[in-house]
Amino acid sequence: MNSQNFQEIDELHWTLGLIQNLEVGLVVVDRAGLIKLWNGFMENHSGISAVKLTEHSIFAKFPELPCRWLKQKLESVFLLRNPAYISWEQRPYLFHFKSNRPITGGAPFMYQNVTLIPLTSPTGEVDHVGILIYDVTDTATGQIELQQANDQLKALSREDRLTGLNNRGYWEECLNQEFERFNRSQEVSSLVMFDIDHFKRVNDTYGHQAGDEIIRAVAQALKDQARKTDFLGRYGGEEFGAILTGTNGENAMIFAERLRSRIESLVVPYAEHQLKVTISLGVSELNYEQQTPTQWLEEADQALYKSKQSGRNWVSLFGDYN
Repeated sequence: MNSQNFQEIDELHWTLGLIQNLEVGLVVVDRAGLIKLWNGFMENHSGISAVKLTEHSIFAKFPELPCRWLKQKLESVFLLRNPAYISWEQRPYLFHFKSNRPITGGAPFMYQNVTLIPLTSPTGEVDHVGILIYDVTDTATGQIELQQANDQLKALSREDRLTGLNNRGYWEECLNQEFERFNRSQEVSSLVMFDIDHFKRVNDTYGHQAGDEIIRAVAQALKDQARKTDFLGRYGGEEFGAILTGTNGENAMIFAERLRSRIESLVVPYAEHQLKVTISLGVSELNYEQQTPTQWLEEADQALYKSKQSGRNWVSLFGDYN
C-alpha cells in the first residue's frame, strides 16, 4: 500500500470521526427513505444506534415524524437539486428529542432548525439527501421568553390593575375602532356607560380599601355578564364602559338591566361589614347621526345622567326619555 493510499485512509478516518462527533445531527437517506447514515449526535439523542437503523425506512422507524410533509420536502430536494431550510418557528422540531441544554433545562423538547441537502453521486445524480439537525433550544426559548415578556408588558399597558378590565386609554382606542368599523360595515353596536351610586359615601364611611373591593366586585359582575366579543373598560374611578358589538339598543338595554339587577343583589364582604351598592346606566346605540366617537360617548353619558335624575339604580336609553 503506497503513501497515497495511507493518506486517503487517514482522510476517510478523519471525516468519519468528524461526522460522528459533530454537535449537529446528520442523517442520510436515499430516495426510498432508507437510512444510510445516522451519526453520533442522532444516536445520543434518540437512544438508538446506527446499527439498528441503517438500511431501514426512516418513516417506519419513526412513525411520529410528519411523514407526508417530510416526503414532500425530500422529493422537492431530489427534484430541484436545491437545499431546503426549515426553522423552528415554522416547525418546532423534526425529531422529538428531549432538551439537554444546561441553560434551558426547562424546555419541553429540543427546538431544531433543519437543513435538507442534496447529495450528488459520482455520476452526477442526486440519489441521497442529507438531513442536518441543529439544536437551537437556547435561541428559541430566549425568543419565546422575550415575546412572552413583551406580551405581558403590552397587556399591562392596556390593563387596569385593580379590575383587570381594559384601562381608559386602550378602551377609548377600542371605542374609536368600533366607530370606524360601523362606518365601514354598518353593523350596529351599542355603548353602555355606568357608575356606582353614592360611591363617595362608601369611601367616606368604610375607607378606600372597601371602595376597591366594591370596584373589583362590580368589575367581575360585568365580566360575567359580557361576551368575549365585548370591550369592557374602567373609564375612571367608579365609572365603567362596555362596548357591545353587534348589539342594538333594545338588546343593550336587556344587558344593562341584567347587570343592574346583578349588582343590586351583590353582597360584598369587607371586614365585619356586608356592603351593598347599586349602579346607574346609560345606553346609546351607534347610528349615522353621530359624527364622532366622542358624540357616541357623550350620548351614553347623557343617558347615564338621566338615570341619575330618575333616582339612580336605573337604566336609560339615549333619546327614549318618555
